[in-house]
Amino acid sequence: AKELIQGRHNITIDINNIDLYDQEVYKNIFASANTIGVFQFESDGMREYLIQLKPNCIEDLIAMNALYRPGPMANVPEFINRKHGKSPIVYIDPQLEPILRETYGIIVYQEQVMQISQIIGGFTLAQGDMLRRAMGKKKADVMAAFKVDFIDGAVKRKYDKKMAVEIFDLLEKFAKYGFNKSHSTAYALVAYQTAWLKTHYPAEFISANLSSEMDDTDKVVKLLDSAKKMGIEIMPPDINTSYAEF
Repeated sequence: AKELIQGRHNITIDINNIDLYDQEVYKNIFASANTIGVFQFESDGMREYLIQLKPNCIEDLIAMNALYRPGPMANVPEFINRKHGKSPIVYIDPQLEPILRETYGIIVYQEQVMQISQIIGGFTLAQGDMLRRAMGKKKADVMAAFKVDFIDGAVKRKYDKKMAVEIFDLLEKFAKYGFNKSHSTAYALVAYQTAWLKTHYPAEFISANLSSEMDDTDKVVKLLDSAKKMGIEIMPPDINTSYAEF
């Protein structure tokens, strides 16, 4: 798409330095589920959730990437309700708010599990990573030992023992579904970049996608349909004006 934009508009796009909070992109692409051709956000199920969520920040896209998988997908309706104030966002302890604010109080990422184990249980980074792995693999014996260490560490840090048990149980409940945030962020960034191009240079974006998918008839049909919905005129092949690609 960059070459097409350069050729047609004489503009060089630096895709790594675009505004990540461009509300036109969120409104026209993500909140409207106009995501055909947008990396990771094309499936019918994801598009249904996008209409309900109405994402308006990159953090929402990162979370949806992490949640839209078997298992954690069960948390998506609650995530949507909390974003829109239909469900309360409650933190067991105020110390959890800075860690869980961007995911509306729901533990979504493995990094959040590690942070909570450090702040509440006094774990080192290495211990937090070991806890994350044990929870992901559901190793009951290892988990039992970690639970004792977590509660002891929390009590030493002046936390109530009952609350420490509650927090550990919460970690255990969500950690098996936890996704790596750095991985999800990279996906969301590429998704946003494609959505930004689709918003600001729709004809070039669709053309580039069509050229890359020209051997897949189903995808070509979907992309052409998306172009028509966006009011882009589709010209038939013409020996006098057409190129080898779209």
